[in-house]
Amino acid sequence: MMTWLARSASLIVALLLAVPAPVLAHEPVVATTALGALTGQSEGGVRVFKGVPFARPPVGDLRWRPPEPAAVWDGVRDARSFGPACMQPRTRFTDYEAISEDCLYLNVWAPEGAGAAPVMVWIHGGSLSSGTGAEPFYDGAAFAREGVVVVTVNYRLGPLGWLAHPALSREDPQGVSGNYGLMDQIAALEWVRDNIAAFGGDPGQVTIAGESAGALSVMYLMVSPRAQGLFHRAIAQSGYMITSPVLRDTPYEQWPDAETAGLTVAAALGANTAAELRALSAEAIIAGAAPTGYFPMGTVDGHLIPDQIIDRIDQGLQAPVPVLAGYNEGEIRSLRILLPPPPAGAEAYEAEIRARYGERADAFLDLYPATDIDASMLAATRDALYGWSAERLAAGQQAIGRGGWLYYFDHGYPAAETLGLRAFHASEIPYVFGTLERTPGYWPRVPDDEIEVGLSRSMTGYWASFVRTGRPAAPGQPAWPAYGPDRTYLALEVGPVARSGPDNGFLLHEEVVCRRRAQGRQAWHWNIGVISPPLPAAGGCGPRPDQTP
Repeated sequence: MMTWLARSASLIVALLLAVPAPVLAHEPVVATTALGALTGQSEGGVRVFKGVPFARPPVGDLRWRPPEPAAVWDGVRDARSFGPACMQPRTRFTDYEAISEDCLYLNVWAPEGAGAAPVMVWIHGGSLSSGTGAEPFYDGAAFAREGVVVVTVNYRLGPLGWLAHPALSREDPQGVSGNYGLMDQIAALEWVRDNIAAFGGDPGQVTIAGESAGALSVMYLMVSPRAQGLFHRAIAQSGYMITSPVLRDTPYEQWPDAETAGLTVAAALGANTAAELRALSAEAIIAGAAPTGYFPMGTVDGHLIPDQIIDRIDQGLQAPVPVLAGYNEGEIRSLRILLPPPPAGAEAYEAEIRARYGERADAFLDLYPATDIDASMLAATRDALYGWSAERLAAGQQAIGRGGWLYYFDHGYPAAETLGLRAFHASEIPYVFGTLERTPGYWPRVPDDEIEVGLSRSMTGYWASFVRTGRPAAPGQPAWPAYGPDRTYLALEVGPVARSGPDNGFLLHEEVVCRRRAQGRQAWHWNIGVISPPLPAAGGCGPRPDQTP
């Protein structure tokens, strides 16, 4: 399981990354923060500050420790170039100009003359193992022109950001380890609270937002007591509410606890103590962790992440904020490595489903029939992994009276359709940011035409409105109804259209997850369809398939 997940990370990451954009000469501008003055640049009515430190470099003895506030500086610091990306494997998709452990930087786009403007803090995707806040299609200028201050952040990745180990736990006053990347995200939010007014932003109107692993991070922040009060709205694009490893002692089936996974990595590196781990180079740690099957995840440690995300939501203990969440029709088209090998034919497929889903097999086969195994496997994995997560999150916020808005991105264009990549994972990002012309070179090229630009403007408008007010609306576009008993959502097709009752098997997947949770040690997701373990008995789980959520 862990090795298969580790292999899947490279393709997930590839769809989220791009080459850095060149730095252009523009009129200099200055902002004064609590740590010192910064000189940025004005770009078409947008003030841009890049490479702003929000924490000390987590190097040497500070590696695998909570982030410490950045040091005060004298004079005016140059903030016209992005800081290094955090340490990660170098590939043709991630060969950034600078990769370093000294990477805790953020970037700000602010409207000229802004005062008390709403703020969106963007957390990049990349499987918690790759990426950077400096991606060209995360450029915040379009949002700034909508009156929104945008902040993109870096955070520690891979084993340097998420490794747990008993020796590291012993150093901690609470006896825990791991989650250092999440601590970095919280430190960035604290920097926003303390400094964003210097850029014209309102620290009382902060929206956290992210895609894929960034959306997973948003959900971790929503259930972390440490993050409460630092944000007021949340956006989760293609999030996955999967089982997170516990710190110690109570592993799920086929899913080791976090400290055991850390011991495996350390043994492969020949390190037994925290000092021996810190003596290794970052490159050696990353290279040595990969063959062990290590896969970075947030750890349920009882403190920073008190419990599984879904358990916190069921208890009504998540952040009481409005949420916008959704997923894409073709999530798995570009992530086929998440699929197991297909059965030999329709008969074998149906036999596997019946053996694994028992009395719920007919419901599964009605949704994902054997007549087209490839399409069924793509849809089942999409719905159980991304669809269930988005809808469950929206429903959870509605249940506590804070509002949830659900979307379904089902938009294709010729270059993507030709490659069989309609609405692929992450393809909504440049539409949201208004950066269709800044997609990576390996990305199916988005045409510069009225349909694409129009959809992008609509999506930027909906998202910006949500950041401003907690309700998504766009001028001249259909009203976006809140999620409710009719399971209402906004379909983003050629254009936006409001619909209800998405045909995504939500109630079936909810029952499956519920049964696995009730069983106590059976993880959910990563085990869908023909690789599902036998479904546990119902045990009073709900909602039932014939009931509303």
